[in-house]
Amino acid sequence: MAIFIEIGAYEAKTHLSDFLRKVKAGNTYRITQRGEPMADLVPAALEERRAPVAAATRMLAFMREQPAITGIDVKSLIAEGRD
Repeated sequence: MAIFIEIGAYEAKTHLSDFLRKVKAGNTYRITQRGEPMADLVPAALEERRAPVAAATRMLAFMREQPAITGIDVKSLIAEGRD
């Protein structure tokens, strides 16, 4: 889990180039507006790796929770969809 350094929106806007260099080095920032979290500034590669793994984990959990579907003829469903 990433540890975020909180920065204000004005500071983020004013020093964006500096923050982008620091993010490239691995730092993570949470941008706030009037103390309320608005966005996270994280390395792109980190998010790209995390998103598919999290999605797959959620999908597996969902599939395990659902009852098995029985008594349905898949071919008839396909034919019905073609009408």
